[in-house]
Amino acid sequence: MNIVLLDPRQTESELWSITSKRQLEHLKQHVNVQVGDCLKVGIREGQRYLTEIVEVTEQAVKLKPIQIEAVPAKLPVTLILAMPRPKVLRRLMMDSVTLGVEKIILLHSYRVDKSYWQTPFLQQLDQYVTLGLEQAGDTVAPQIEIYKRFRPFVEDVLPSLITADCPAYVAHPYAERKMPFAIEHACTIVIGPEGGFIPYEIDLLTENGCQAFSLGNRILRTETVISYVLGRLFSAS
Repeated sequence: MNIVLLDPRQTESELWSITSKRQLEHLKQHVNVQVGDCLKVGIREGQRYLTEIVEVTEQAVKLKPIQIEAVPAKLPVTLILAMPRPKVLRRLMMDSVTLGVEKIILLHSYRVDKSYWQTPFLQQLDQYVTLGLEQAGDTVAPQIEIYKRFRPFVEDVLPSLITADCPAYVAHPYAERKMPFAIEHACTIVIGPEGGFIPYEIDLLTENGCQAFSLGNRILRTETVISYVLGRLFSAS
């Protein structure tokens, strides 16, 4: 936790209060906060501040803002992910948020098991987003959308995300062209399931405006691909 995220309602008085059990345990056990210490705090969907702790009790840590700090800039990218295995979903969401993705879309595809959509983890996405924001020192959550039908999404929604200034790239190990490097524009990135998109899906994606690019001749795990692609595309950011 590199920043403590607060609900705006917790900052309505002169002194702000941290009351979350999870946050309090972390601050007391791992940070050993004391009165007079400085603490970085963010208001969810708002500003980020440097604060001073004025009181520490069992129920709350109270603090006052000292100065406003800059919120890290987002990467201008929409990340479209074939719905991953439930145990992987948590890591992917946290990592994507930490890396600064602006928008995340979870999508069904042929190699996605239908049972994945029944996971209770989907009801906990906000928790993973919060953990990713706290790790990055960010305050603004990405927009998250879910589509359980592949073809209607690709034909009806995906084209609206693609413009001359915002192309769409699908990571495909058998594409002939290599993924671009150090781009200076927004983009949409499409990443398939562990087994990859089937040929029909790749054809449909390319017919609707995506450009297929390879990351090399190694088949990578989804969680590896996300960090690699974002680092490659936005290495100059």
